[in-house]
Amino acid sequence: MNSQWALDRAREGLLAGVDEAGRGPLAGPVVAAAVILDPRRRIRGIRDSKQLGEQARRHLAGKIRSVALAWSVAWADVEEIDTLNILEATHLAMRRALLGLRVRPAHVKVDGNRCPSFAGLALGCSFEAIVGGDRLEQCISAASILAKSTRDHMMTALDTIYPHYGLAKHKGYGTAMHYRALARWGASPIHRRSFAPVRLALEGRPASWPGA
Repeated sequence: MNSQWALDRAREGLLAGVDEAGRGPLAGPVVAAAVILDPRRRIRGIRDSKQLGEQARRHLAGKIRSVALAWSVAWADVEEIDTLNILEATHLAMRRALLGLRVRPAHVKVDGNRCPSFAGLALGCSFEAIVGGDRLEQCISAASILAKSTRDHMMTALDTIYPHYGLAKHKGYGTAMHYRALARWGASPIHRRSFAPVRLALEGRPASWPGA
């Protein structure tokens, strides 16, 4: 049997979901995940990561890693976010995650209203952007869980290096605690200098928390 023919037949019907976590925070990387679920092994409880508590996300992330046909997590760091802008950095992380899959899918569903450019990557699959896909498509929900749980772990680790900001609590998002820390301590190396509250803190005129 031709090995390429066998590989093509095995790929038929394989569906990957792609999602990100961390577009909005003032600090830390943006993380993306790609997941190909095994249709023969259902994982109960998978849904949009924003609808799950932290403990449930950790539990489901472990199940996804052990049961999925393939999964991959990647990110773009703060320097890439500030250089490219957050949308392009998010798309870069998504491309990296998809390229990290050990199995190539036939079709990819991406959460959002547009797909990253995969030109020149020779992936040989079709792509589809789905608004609200993390609520509608289980493969995207699984990707959102992996991306969110991975990023939360990264931010908790960064909290031990930069303890003044409360990163383990708010994961870099713009909370009142975070704004107060920026006003007192200024920006750290992991803060996104292209984001207005961070830029203002660097200029010595920190912004007020919007909810104040």
